[in-house]
Amino acid sequence: MTLTAEEISRLEQEGEIAADYLEALLDIADLDGDIDMDVEGGRASVSVIAGDESEASGPDLKRLVGRDGEVLEALQELTRLAVHRETGERSRLMLDVAGFRAAKRANLAEIAGEAVEEVKASGTALKLKPMTPFERKVVHDTVAEAGLRSESEGEEPNRCVVVLPA
Repeated sequence: MTLTAEEISRLEQEGEIAADYLEALLDIADLDGDIDMDVEGGRASVSVIAGDESEASGPDLKRLVGRDGEVLEALQELTRLAVHRETGERSRLMLDVAGFRAAKRANLAEIAGEAVEEVKASGTALKLKPMTPFERKVVHDTVAEAGLRSESEGEEPNRCVVVLPA
């Protein structure tokens, strides 16, 4: 996906607004973390990482992830709302804290790869377990890269990906 200079500038602005919001939140919560911004896949990507190499900072940031990323999902929505309040535009910003989403993305790509191999071998569709929108997107992207199709089916919170044969 090729972005125009204007689109990149807008996404960088989203990242800066999000970073300011998250810096204030970290200060309020008395948590140490560094913020990294990037533009990936046509959206702003913001990561909060341990502020230093000490063991003490990592576990504290994990509180912002919560069980199965629930706190992270809520924090991402709040950050998107902060961006919307400033820009007046809906944000598709992706937030990661303490590498949770990066590790999750790698695990999901592996699961999707295994599903692709199984579908190619069997020639039949394979329904995966229910996933969040983020998880489904990673699986859909991995399946598409492997040359197969996939679709989501069901209603939240039980919505899942079905990997289809070629």
